[in-house]
Amino acid sequence: MKWALVTGADRGVGLSLVKGLLERGYSVFAGHYAGSGEELKLLEEASAERLRVLPLDISDADSVGKALEAVAAATDRLDILINNGAILGDMQATVEDELDFEEMDRVFRVNALGSLRMSNGLIGPVMASGSKMIVNISSEAGSIGSCWRNSWYAYCMSKAALNMQSQLIHNQISPQGGKVMVIHPGHVQTYMQGKLDVSGSLTPDESAGHILRLVDERLAPDYTGEGLTLIDYEGRTLPW
Repeated sequence: MKWALVTGADRGVGLSLVKGLLERGYSVFAGHYAGSGEELKLLEEASAERLRVLPLDISDADSVGKALEAVAAATDRLDILINNGAILGDMQATVEDELDFEEMDRVFRVNALGSLRMSNGLIGPVMASGSKMIVNISSEAGSIGSCWRNSWYAYCMSKAALNMQSQLIHNQISPQGGKVMVIHPGHVQTYMQGKLDVSGSLTPDESAGHILRLVDERLAPDYTGEGLTLIDYEGRTLPW
């Protein structure tokens, strides 16, 4: 049996990643945080016990601890960890405006430290698996080399921190066969701005499909790529 865990799985790309993993035969832990999660619950009911929904606030140590206990009770191996959970924060304020530092702190606790809590807590089961795969869903907004914005402080800075985190983890686990991927999912029609962003060029299902195809390629026995880069949903390398 292959196991995967996806954070931020209530809706959007996270929910679509859960669907795609189930279709690939994985048993999946899905982190449930925001909203009613009705579609996730219906999916759980139809999954023949291959989907387990976990209440999960990745910014909270107690919540993460309870989720880790639930995983440990079911399996000692986790083939794929997908750190997808993220929040956006203010998109308008520049350095010449009044900045909300408490909100920035919340964004960092989710986008940067939340993913690290999960990777740190699950590194044992990940490294005990056959795949040894951690997938961090980042963003082009975290790229310093291609930065064009003058705002989005919390989101851009937290995603840049996630990229550095990914490199540090890669440096540690790659000599042991561990794998890390850092992926920009594209401009997706999601609810990250509090309402559906219909301007996105990709649906959640399309974005998740691209991401999982890249994961499939990385897990193939004949994969020959080396090193770690920030890539987009089509596999193109982006500047760090």
